[in-house]
Amino acid sequence: MDPELIRRIVEAALLASPQPLAVAQLAALFADEDALSPNAIEQALGALREQSEGRGVELVEVASGFRFQVRAEVHAHVARLWTERQAKYTRATLETLALIAYRQPITRGEIEQIRGVGVSASTIKLLEEREWIRVIGHRDVPGRPELFGTTRGFLDYFGLKNLDGLPPLSELKDIPELEPQFPFDGPPGVAAAAMPGLDASFDGIDAESDIDSDIDSDTPSTDAGDGASTPDEAGDAVVPELRND
Repeated sequence: MDPELIRRIVEAALLASPQPLAVAQLAALFADEDALSPNAIEQALGALREQSEGRGVELVEVASGFRFQVRAEVHAHVARLWTERQAKYTRATLETLALIAYRQPITRGEIEQIRGVGVSASTIKLLEEREWIRVIGHRDVPGRPELFGTTRGFLDYFGLKNLDGLPPLSELKDIPELEPQFPFDGPPGVAAAAMPGLDASFDGIDAESDIDSDIDSDTPSTDAGDGASTPDEAGDAVVPELRND
């Protein structure tokens, strides 16, 4: 089959699809083509990546597959096409998300211990509704507290192929090493530095928002801090080993 035609078909599929497409999904478009070479899709993707150099869009690989996306340097201008008010998230929400991303699997009580304040149910619900986090198991201690981890949707949203794409904590100048009992008492925006693209994607942190109105109540943790975990069916949850950097 003509490589140029394959490239055009792959390009059209990526532009038409609302979701990233994996290599297997792209290959399925050519199920009836006996002459398709095993690496034809990869070659087409490579050609598309080269052709996008210097353009306003780029071909990137995220957790769920490949997609075209607007380059960061032109994002602010293109974003003006959408007139609806962009969602804003409180500092507490972003800190909770960052802790789950870097320390997963982690319980709500452990998040509270690190932040030094209670985590409201509305914060966890908000992150679950965005499909950025999910329950991936229960810690094997009295009360069996839920263990939270990030999802493929989280990686896709932030343009990450896997959690290795997160900047190491040692490279973050705006946030000290996350250790148990460490209170997040730095300036607003601390959590935004923990993940690439947070500021652009969230359009800032709304400190006055009522999304997390009860987030800073001194609610004591009910989760135990130690004990082995017994994960449930994790589905598409992303569960790495704990990072020590």
